[in-house]
Amino acid sequence: MNAFSVVLPLLLLLMCEPRRISSQEMRRVKMTLVQNASSIGAYCLDGSLPAYHFDGGSGAGASNWLLQFEGGGWCNDLKSCLDRAATHRGSTRLMSKVEVFSGILSNNASLNPDFYNWNRVKLRYCDGASFGGDAVFDNGTSLLYFRGQRIWQAIILDLLPKGLGQAKKALLSGCSAGGLATFLHCDDLTTYLPENASVKCLSDAGLFLDARDVAMNHSMRYFYKSVVTLQGVEKNLNKNCTSSGYHELCFFPQYALPYIKTPYFILNTAYDVYQFHHILVPTAADPNGHWYHCKLSPKVCNEVQIATLQGFRRYMLETLQPFYTNSTSGGMFINSCFAHCQSESQDTWLAPDSPRVDNKTIAEAVGDWYFSIRISKEIDCEYPCDNSCHNQIN
Repeated sequence: MNAFSVVLPLLLLLMCEPRRISSQEMRRVKMTLVQNASSIGAYCLDGSLPAYHFDGGSGAGASNWLLQFEGGGWCNDLKSCLDRAATHRGSTRLMSKVEVFSGILSNNASLNPDFYNWNRVKLRYCDGASFGGDAVFDNGTSLLYFRGQRIWQAIILDLLPKGLGQAKKALLSGCSAGGLATFLHCDDLTTYLPENASVKCLSDAGLFLDARDVAMNHSMRYFYKSVVTLQGVEKNLNKNCTSSGYHELCFFPQYALPYIKTPYFILNTAYDVYQFHHILVPTAADPNGHWYHCKLSPKVCNEVQIATLQGFRRYMLETLQPFYTNSTSGGMFINSCFAHCQSESQDTWLAPDSPRVDNKTIAEAVGDWYFSIRISKEIDCEYPCDNSCHNQIN
């Protein structure tokens, strides 16, 4: 075998793999304030105007739109919401005015082959209830706007004349609390777009479970109930879900998902670190810190802790079983990495060493599903079998 026959295949392999992108090459997109938002009473927690970052499409993607909800947790009482209003999580005045677009938002064809030339929009998160609330708190001293639902509407109305109103294809996505927002607004997006538009939705790390913690308490259920009550969310939840008796529990994706009509893709790790740390083992449920080291690294978890984590994974899969079995248009990518959010980071979305299930990257699974090439419902084996997880905790 000559040297050329060895080198040529290696060169072809390197050419086919997405190259690393330097910080200088990353797309930086300026903020756009929604100047007309006040006309419908859409304000951030502190009363500032809502905002988004918009990078226009081109070529074959000029009529296609990707909308990405920003994540960032929730606030569930006056103190936490007042605190949040004084940060970039509750005020566009305090937010970065330029955002880096990477992963699913990248404009680089080799790093985001399916969506790179679409119109890509990042919706900034400044309400504290996954763009779902509609209330105001005013006691004469403090004023808080819980207007997530109106923020969503104001941004969409601002984008419609910019081309969204003529969209041929659209993907509504989001990460974390933004991923949960896709469950709340997936079907609603279709009401703004042409009837013949292909509209689909993607939740990244947004499948927050109604699970008991290690002390057998429903900590997350009580937390979400207080978010929904404080911020006036229930009237904006899926009506078919709430009329079925779940009421405020419809803020949990597992209860809303069966009523969503739009094609849906669920991207989640079975060991999502946010859920591990805040739903399964919140600080209050572990007062003596028995889980402290396990939270820092799953490699040091004892047998009982590993068994508890595997039980959490089983509960997630059981919750998704009806969707897995019955949905003919839905997709899934449930891997076994200890991570949180995988679509916005290039290293987990599409890179030579990005996570894989059945040798398929997240970007490939999502792309195949969106374009109906193959309806991917990928479920990884349980930890620690997956050696493609290069970021085991964050």
